[in-house]
Amino acid sequence: MEKSILITGGAGFIGSHVVRLFVKKYPNYRIVNLDCLTYAGNLENLKDIEGEKNYTFAKVDINNEDHLKEVFNDYQITDVIHLAAESHVDRSITDPLAFVRTNVMGTVNLLNTAKNHWKDKANHLFYHVSTDEVYGSLDDGGYFLETTPYDPQSPYSSSKAASDHFVRAYANTYGLKTVISNCSNNYGPNQFPEKLIPLCIHNIKQNKPLPVYGKGENIRDWLFVVDHARAIDLVFHEGITNETYNIGGFNEWKNIDIVKLLCEIMDRKLGRDKGASAQLITFVKDRAGHDQRYAIDADKINKELGWKPSLTFEVGIEETVDWYLENETWLDSVTSGDYQKYYQQHYS
Repeated sequence: MEKSILITGGAGFIGSHVVRLFVKKYPNYRIVNLDCLTYAGNLENLKDIEGEKNYTFAKVDINNEDHLKEVFNDYQITDVIHLAAESHVDRSITDPLAFVRTNVMGTVNLLNTAKNHWKDKANHLFYHVSTDEVYGSLDDGGYFLETTPYDPQSPYSSSKAASDHFVRAYANTYGLKTVISNCSNNYGPNQFPEKLIPLCIHNIKQNKPLPVYGKGENIRDWLFVVDHARAIDLVFHEGITNETYNIGGFNEWKNIDIVKLLCEIMDRKLGRDKGASAQLITFVKDRAGHDQRYAIDADKINKELGWKPSLTFEVGIEETVDWYLENETWLDSVTSGDYQKYYQQHYS
């Protein structure tokens, strides 16, 4: 095999799309999907490629140093694309230590394993996938640039900021070849329904309340997950060593406007009266320390690597709704057990 790439968190939402793209596009690469299969990791996301000759799954926790070493040795890992992370702000408020363990300590374990395994560091890449939330909240206009100072506001974004700093520290101190990308809010197929868009789709279908924090005026930039996977592919192959790339959808929406749009689409697709689903909108107490606005300037990746979103949000959201309606079995399987307890804790 030309390369043996370790993709961490490959059974999760973004990770599964990256794994699929690499497995299908690069038959000469061995793709090792490393995931410990927590609540948001689901191998059903990859049923269509699990039989491919260049694909391997390893059930490993990135906090287990010995198991990481075994994976690096057994598969002679040449490169890492690191997506494994605890990623939901609400969960970080409830259990911040879990985010420190996975996002900070787990990343350092992975960096250390790569550093020790790769003797010739110039021929190997550690690609760390991060979030725009490390930059804080844009309350006075403008956009996040790659040079925007870090100002994380939640336990989640603080843990991701720390992991970003460790990646840069390992590049500076040990000569590790690294690259970082910071993305905006992703949406699309296979997203665990604790996040806004799949949560609303699921609840509308079930005629359950649609919980909206505060007045719903928080603004986010939305990025179709397949476009994000394409961007990761480009950064991995063409990105400049030790650089940072912001990946965004050029696409800002208020949360309440997203919810209303989903109501309109779902009414049409479910044959309901116009305005029926909007009656389910329920405003709930705002999240502690809720950032007002995130907005990414993705000009750098556009101009340097030629990446841009492949579709408009209006098209992407229609495709997303269709996927969830056509994959009811998947949705039912992930909305049982622990998810129900979590839902009660945060949204009831």
